[in-house]
Amino acid sequence: MKCPACDYELTEMELVGVKVDACHGGCGGIWFDAFELQRVDEPHEVPAQHLLRIQSDPQFRGDASRKRVCPRCDGVKLKRHFFSARKQVEVDHCPNCAGYWLDAGELEKIRAEKAHDTAVTKLKTTALSMEVIRFVYRQKIESRPD
Repeated sequence: MKCPACDYELTEMELVGVKVDACHGGCGGIWFDAFELQRVDEPHEVPAQHLLRIQSDPQFRGDASRKRVCPRCDGVKLKRHFFSARKQVEVDHCPNCAGYWLDAGELEKIRAEKAHDTAVTKLKTTALSMEVIRFVYRQKIESRPD
């Protein structure tokens, strides 16, 4: 398979049970078939050292303005869109096979975004729990007979 960003040959590699195609020696991007990205997009799913094994060559930088072709589907152009509602990371997605192309560094950004969202959710849950405790405490005090 050819890299959609730099036309370098993709190399299959395994990330803890998930086989992906990486642009080793080229731009350093990664191709994820349908549903593979969801298995590695959170920091606890695959250790970071497995993601950093992809060797890239600065000469093979992909042109972000160029329309990219899906490495799996003949003639199908990838659609560029934001990965999440936070609009911090843009990814390339195939409308035909549902695969994702991530340029070098985008997976790390997605994982950092998800880790941040998880931390914020935990803080909100903790704050909500404290509010509930205060409410119950106030109710208890107010309902005491004089």
